[in-house]
Amino acid sequence: MLLLPHVNGYEIMKKKTLLSWSSGKDSAWALHALRHDPHINILGLFSVVNQKYGRVSMHSTRLQLLQRQAEAAGLPLHIINIPDQCTVECCDTIMSDFVQESLLRGIESMAFGDLFLQEVRTYRENQLRGSGIIPIFPLWGTPTAALADQMLTAGVEAYISCVDPKKVPASLAGRQWSRDLLRELPKDVDPCGENGEFHTVVVGGPMLRKSIPVHIGETIERGGFVFADIVPSN
Repeated sequence: MLLLPHVNGYEIMKKKTLLSWSSGKDSAWALHALRHDPHINILGLFSVVNQKYGRVSMHSTRLQLLQRQAEAAGLPLHIINIPDQCTVECCDTIMSDFVQESLLRGIESMAFGDLFLQEVRTYRENQLRGSGIIPIFPLWGTPTAALADQMLTAGVEAYISCVDPKKVPASLAGRQWSRDLLRELPKDVDPCGENGEFHTVVVGGPMLRKSIPVHIGETIERGGFVFADIVPSN
C-alpha cells in the first residue's frame, strides 16, 4: 500500500489496484470513480482480448483503439490473450496466472465496473478468492437510470459496438450512446445495457485526457449478435 500524508488527522493507505477494462462506458466510469477514492491507487488497466481476432470479447474493440484508450487514460495496459473458442476452464487458468503475476508485482486489489448482475460478481469474487487480491466494485448497486444520466452529464462519449437483436433493434449498432438513444430503448431494456442488451466503446469523458476520434466501419452479424466496427480515425 502507498502511505499518504495525514488527511483530516488520519493516515490513508492507498491500495495498489488494477482495473478490469472492457473498453466500455461502465469500466471507464469505474476509473473515474476510483480516481476520486482516497483509498485507491490505480496502477493500470487489464483487458481480455481474443487472440485470433485481436479484439475485446463482446465489445469487439480493436486492439489499436484499446491502446489509444489506455494512452488517453494515462495508464499502462495489460493484455490477457485468450485463444478463440477458449473453454471456461482455459479462461480460468489464464486469468489465474495473471492474478498470480499481478500479486508478485504488488497488486492488492482488482476493480470491476459491474453494476448489478450478482452471478457475474460472484464469478469474479471466486476467481480472486484465496489469491491475496481483493475484488472491488465501485459502481455496484447504483441505479442505472441515474448512473446513465450522471455519465452523460459528465461528458462521457461512447458508441454502441454490439447489440443483441433479440433485445434491441439491430440498427442501434454504431450509434452514439446518448439521451436521444436512451429514449428510443424499449421500456424493459437497461439504460446501461447491463443485461447484455448492448455493449459500448468509450472514446471520451472525464477519465480520458483527450477524446479519441473514430468513425463507424462495417456492421456485421455473427453468433447471434450485431457488431459495428468502431475504428480510430488517425
